[in-house]
Amino acid sequence: MNAPTGRLADSLVLPQPYLLFLGDTVEASYAKTAFGLADWAPDRCVGEMAIGGCTVTTGLARLSPADARAAGARSVVIGVANQGGVLADSWVAALIDAMEAGLDVVSGLHVRLASVPALAEAARRTGQRLIDVRTPPAGIPIGNGRKRSGKRLLTVGTDCALGKKYTALALHRAFVQRGIDADFRATGQTGIMIAGGGIPMDAVISDFEAGAAEILSPDAPDAHWDVVEGQGSIFNPAYAAVSLGLLHGSQPDVFVVCHDPARTVILGMESFAMPSVDEVIDLTIRLGSRTNPAIRCGGVSLNTSAYSAEEAEALMAAESERLGLPVADPIRGGAAFDALVDSCLA
Repeated sequence: MNAPTGRLADSLVLPQPYLLFLGDTVEASYAKTAFGLADWAPDRCVGEMAIGGCTVTTGLARLSPADARAAGARSVVIGVANQGGVLADSWVAALIDAMEAGLDVVSGLHVRLASVPALAEAARRTGQRLIDVRTPPAGIPIGNGRKRSGKRLLTVGTDCALGKKYTALALHRAFVQRGIDADFRATGQTGIMIAGGGIPMDAVISDFEAGAAEILSPDAPDAHWDVVEGQGSIFNPAYAAVSLGLLHGSQPDVFVVCHDPARTVILGMESFAMPSVDEVIDLTIRLGSRTNPAIRCGGVSLNTSAYSAEEAEALMAAESERLGLPVADPIRGGAAFDALVDSCLA
């Protein structure tokens, strides 16, 4: 019997267009919010800004806050998603400059912007807003585990920051292009900024993780697909709790494993080796079958950005033959990605 579920998270209206703030980031994986917005919402981004020491770029024009405001920007988005979601002291002066230029500040970090005294004072003085995206809705229920109507796909990963969001967005786009009724369900700050709504799963109290996933993807018509953005990894020593709650609550009929074949250790936890794709498939089925016994793997999404086109094609073909599943890079697309879409919808 289908379980009634609560409402979806309210839609999010942010001041756009954005100026993307990269801080002093030197690791591209930690700038995934900036890259996600630049890649999936380019019409809402006017440029990027950074401070000394930054070695990362989205490829957008490097602008001062004043130039960005003159170009139409209405907010500066903190494009960094670092470990712990902290706001570095070295960023504060640049963010104050942005407010003085007439920009609101949008953050997906765990730390609340208004808890930083200098930012709170600047907001009072300039009249600009401090907007925290990583805020879950009130009244999230505990999970009930009952089966809901409709179909669900969840992207899962061997680690963090390697393509779960991009894969979900690409699959959702492919489903819609095929005339399928589908929604992208955002579960992280960047996805929420792109989609205009969702629930930041890593800001939800652990007891309510599964319940949050249930209200994020409520009962739907039988032919409807919810494509749910995955978070973390059930093999990550720090973030497995979020991943497991999302897996149980979303009750996926199909999951796609996302993997970066160039990565050998867990990001930011170098004493832990990356799990294999095979291990993730096996454990996801064993854990996911608790709330959906019919769960299956639709295929694998590889982040082949570190490889040439020829190397990527050979690697995907070899992995597909080894696993007996479609293997594709959604960003490269092509026949391999079409086969992955076919498998998910089969």
